[in-house]
Amino acid sequence: MMFRFKRNRNTEIDPNEIFLDSRNLPNFNVQQFEGRIEKTLPKYTVVSLGIFFVIVQAIFLWKVWTLQILQGSDLKKRAENNRLEQSTIFGDRGIIYDKNKVPLAWNVLSDNVQLWENATTTNGASDALNDFSLRKYIDSPGFSHILGYISYPAKDSSGYYYTTEYGGKDGVEKIYNTSLNGTTGIKIQEVDALSKVHSESVIEQPINGNDLNLTIDSRVQKELYKVISDAAISSGFRAGAAVIMDVKTGEILAMTSYPEYSSQVLTDGSDRKTIASYRTNTGTPYLDRAVSGLYTPGSIVKPFMAIAALDLGIISPEKKILSTGSISIPNPYFPDQPSVFKDWKAHGWVDMRDAIAVSSDVYFYAIGGGYKDQKGIGIANIDKYMRMFGFGSKTGIDVEGEAEGSIPTPEWKEKNFADGTWLLGDTYHTAIGQYGFQVSPIQAVHAVSSIATKGTLVTPHIVMNSVIQKKELTNISSSYFEVAGEGMRRGVLYGIAGALNVRTVNIAAKTGTAELGVKKDMVNSWITGFFPYENPRYAFALVMERGPVKYTQGAPATMRLMIDWMGIYTPEYFKTTK
Repeated sequence: MMFRFKRNRNTEIDPNEIFLDSRNLPNFNVQQFEGRIEKTLPKYTVVSLGIFFVIVQAIFLWKVWTLQILQGSDLKKRAENNRLEQSTIFGDRGIIYDKNKVPLAWNVLSDNVQLWENATTTNGASDALNDFSLRKYIDSPGFSHILGYISYPAKDSSGYYYTTEYGGKDGVEKIYNTSLNGTTGIKIQEVDALSKVHSESVIEQPINGNDLNLTIDSRVQKELYKVISDAAISSGFRAGAAVIMDVKTGEILAMTSYPEYSSQVLTDGSDRKTIASYRTNTGTPYLDRAVSGLYTPGSIVKPFMAIAALDLGIISPEKKILSTGSISIPNPYFPDQPSVFKDWKAHGWVDMRDAIAVSSDVYFYAIGGGYKDQKGIGIANIDKYMRMFGFGSKTGIDVEGEAEGSIPTPEWKEKNFADGTWLLGDTYHTAIGQYGFQVSPIQAVHAVSSIATKGTLVTPHIVMNSVIQKKELTNISSSYFEVAGEGMRRGVLYGIAGALNVRTVNIAAKTGTAELGVKKDMVNSWITGFFPYENPRYAFALVMERGPVKYTQGAPATMRLMIDWMGIYTPEYFKTTK
């Protein structure tokens, strides 16, 4: 269509124009408005359109100038950043070794799909098979409570890591997590719009974690767990735990708890069925019984009661007390019904050393609470001396979750029972390690080490080169510790701990059987002691938890199996040192 500007505003139509077009009239399509006179666009419409296009062009020019000139440098940097991706470089976690440099926890390449085919996104492993190494643990039971387990770095749904470190969840993996972890590095990659990497550069190198050397001998650790688990299964005990410790340095040679979880299973996170079974297992495999388990100690406290009595001067080691199988004391409420406290058998006349050897209850009733002409040390002094030997408080071992335990006292009874009146019978029961007495295996080995060293308590630890911490019980004569040790040695030679009378090493030991429940048909079986007797190097404590009162193999027989094995495979631990 062609527009034509008229020079005047005359709107009249010349007649000739009408006749000129009339001959074409029959060919016009009137439905399409053909043959009608066209009306020209007004000038202001054309001008308005021109102004509109000029404004639009000006806006575009202004925007281009703003982007190129005003914001050019900032946008250039932003563009550079958009094509450069920053990613984390993971250093390897430190390796955990035993005292002989046997690896207990180490790393494997994460692209070993066959080895880690069960790794799942639950623990972050399968999402990052090429990003970080995976953790591998020694393929043997008995180590999990010491080693613990870890969680892996984790990604979100967009593929970005929101956790860039391994997380220690238990054991030394948790306690020494910072040292084992090291430091992550940073890598810059240049990518195109399709995320194809064209170049990369490391701007911060990762630092591998520090290795950790434990005091544990993996050979002894394996066997200790085995003998405990075998005894529990064969004799009907629910669980068990044991500790072997260097009495001079506090180094833990072996420390195990049965049953246990698997460090590998919890770290991998793939075996959901096994993990679920840990929560329902009545043996509570998550509980580290060696440091967190509390047990009624029974007669293993008797050597310490003897030392307390000697230190208070209420009896001499040579004085004998008659055990006819029980003692009776008047009952103030029912005079015709005296209270009877039984011994486990009639021992006849026994002095202190023999009372320890045969574990006479009557003897320790008398020196604990007093009987006839024999003065007792009393419950206040029992509490004082037991705490002096470390019972009722933490030892300070470098393991999380250590329990404090408890020593029965009038205050304790008043707090825990409606009728809080303290009776003489409560003192008697406390003196033989019953009633509300609660100790852990690590406390037991800590205490018995003071008898081996004649008065030195050393803080236990499981990491090599730890600072040795000692507490000297200088206020107690070393001769009193000797008497207790001699009684424990007699117990092995001809007393109740005869199971440990072996040829390979001379041992001093004390057993304990703590009755459980109202029916007293279940027991905890204990054995504590040290070796070699002449110049002690190691103390031990072993407890078998909640077994039938007529068990076939308890703590003494279990420790005998361990001693026999060590005599063959690790005899170096039986050698005396100066």
